[in-house]
Order: sequence, then C-alpha cells, then structure tokens
Amino acid sequence: MLDVRKLRYFIAVADDLHFGRAAQRLHLAQPALTRQISALESQLGFRLFERSSRAVSLTSEGQQFLPYARGVLEQLTRSESFAAKLAAGTAGQLSIGYASSVALSDHFTQAIQQFSHAYPQVRLTLVEEASSAQWRNIVEGTLEIGLSRLLPPQEFTELQVQPLDQEPLLVALAANDPLAALDTISLTQLQAHPVVLYTDEQGTGLNDAIERLFQHCQLPLLRGPRGRQITSIIALVAAGQGIALVPACTRALNQRGVCYRPLNEAAASIDLLAISHRQRRSRAAEAFLQILARATTPCA
Repeated sequence: MLDVRKLRYFIAVADDLHFGRAAQRLHLAQPALTRQISALESQLGFRLFERSSRAVSLTSEGQQFLPYARGVLEQLTRSESFAAKLAAGTAGQLSIGYASSVALSDHFTQAIQQFSHAYPQVRLTLVEEASSAQWRNIVEGTLEIGLSRLLPPQEFTELQVQPLDQEPLLVALAANDPLAALDTISLTQLQAHPVVLYTDEQGTGLNDAIERLFQHCQLPLLRGPRGRQITSIIALVAAGQGIALVPACTRALNQRGVCYRPLNEAAASIDLLAISHRQRRSRAAEAFLQILARATTPCA
C-alpha cells in the first residue's frame, strides 16, 4: 500500500523540481527526502525524477503518475473534512419516521425547517410509518428518530421517549351535521355518531387516545369505518360516514364539507413524542432532538 507521506514528498519535489527547496518547505533534511523518494520509486517500480548536478525533472512516468498522487491527497483531504463534519453532526444523513397526523403539526414542520437551515449538509430521509414500525426500525438501526403519538411498550427498553407537545383533540364532522352549529361539543353528544378510526396497523396512537377518552368518560365507543391516513379519515367524514376525533393540527387540511369543533372534555388531548435509541444516536440525531425540544409552537 502506498504511503501517503511519501506521496506528499513526491508532490512537493514535483512542484519545486528542486530537492533542497522541497526539503526546506517540508521541514525535512534533504538526504532524508532523497531516501523517501527513492523508496517510493522502488515500491512503484519506475523512476519519478531525472536527476543531474544542475536540474531535476519529472520522468514520463512521473508526469503521468503526478495527477493520481494529487487525486489521492485531495480525496484524503475531503475524507478528513467529511469525517470531521460527521463527528460534529454537520454532515451525513438522518432518517426520521413519523406518524400520518404528525406531518400536519407545526412542531414537525418547524423542526425540519430549522434543522435543514442549520445543517444543510445533512440529508434528511423522511418516512411515514406506523408507531410500531418506528419502534422496530429504531431498534434495528434503520431509523434514528420516530415521531409518534403512542408510547412504546415496556419491552422496548432500548428506546428513549421525549415528550414534545400535547395537542387538543377536535371533533371533525360534516358541515351539514346539526352539531356543527355548536361552538363546542361534548363527548356525550357524539354517542350516536360512528367514529372513523385508523386501521389496526396504522395510527395506533390516535386510536389509543380515542379509546382512553371514551373509557375516561365512561361512554361506549361506536366504531365506524377505518382509514389508513389522516387524509382518508377526513375524506370519510366529508362523505358522511361518521365523525372523527383528530389532533388540532388536522384543521390544516381544509377539506371541503368538513368543520372542526373543540371538545368540552379536559382530557381530550393527544401527545406528540420523539422516540430514539437510548445509546445509539448520531450527532445529527442529537442535534435534531435539541431542535425538536425548542420548537414548542403548538398547532392548535
């Protein structure tokens, strides 16, 4: 394997075409420099320089090899610079998973914007996926941060949970529903309305919050159709298939034929959580988590 130090010596002599001046610039004794160049020539199997008592010049092989030697050192410099940025968390890539409704949150969009501005050389990979998939992927190392509505089960001891926000739950209902004329709605008034939920494999955090709310109020939950994404849930509401309880940021969808009303119940809220590995986090992930902690503007 070629010695990078010897390549530097070769380039210095090639630039000066003078062993004495090159040795002085390298802070090296001239005999030592001559020995290093001779050792490199022996390793390469050809002479790099023509030497005489009056001049030094590159051989044909030396001229052809010089751009490759420069390329090696330039690549090494770039590699060292990139490694330093990786160590500082200012370069590389960061994979983030998020639940469907999280993408509508100001908290989410502000954090992405602020991080992209502060760390433009970190490539973000954003993946919409269910909370359970986020937990598995963080443990397996294919995801660094998950943004979820649901606490991971206790068996996921490797995961760290960072609470970010608590959003109110709103009622999404068809604009022609008589309840739409009210300023606020109680859960009791919704008993006869089927509630549009996520499918079992998606949106478990929102489903869990809705079920806990009905249990807290000691009311039965009339389950309606299922949707895989927050957009499909709101579309089902617009089609008159039921009502939905959704995070306040869902109002950003502005679906025609759907209105949103606050719930009277104080317990009508849902968490926004950042999930990460307790021990295995890159510098970029640490930086993103810090930005998340500062991005506290609620979407309500």
